[in-house]
Amino acid sequence: MAGDAQPAAATVEAEDPQPTLYEQLGGAPAVDAAVKGFYDKVLADERVNGFFEGVDMDRQIRMQTEFLTFAFGGPNNYQGKDLRAAHAHLVAKGLNDTHYDVIIEHLGGTLQELGVSDELIGEAAAVANSVRDDILGK
Repeated sequence: MAGDAQPAAATVEAEDPQPTLYEQLGGAPAVDAAVKGFYDKVLADERVNGFFEGVDMDRQIRMQTEFLTFAFGGPNNYQGKDLRAAHAHLVAKGLNDTHYDVIIEHLGGTLQELGVSDELIGEAAAVANSVRDDILGK
């Protein structure tokens, strides 16, 4: 009987999901190295290092690592304040787009030194720029 025929099972192979930026950068070891190298540059730069006076840098590095891990598509262990609240005191001290550009410059330079491709550096900069308005309280 024609009604007894079963449809052939569709065989659709699931595409491998696109690796996250976090995975493409090299996961936790790469983000850890990037954050440490990044802060070495930031703290040596007189254009922005004043914003870090009196800051517990061990805590800052931990929080930044957690945030970037999450922002780049890795596990979300970030438990800090929202970005606007966390940076409001810095905006009150004058943090602006010029300073933010310096921060992006140091992020890119650090990733470049770690051998990250220009394409991935661009993606990381895009992620950083996507939160610019929140950080700068705009």
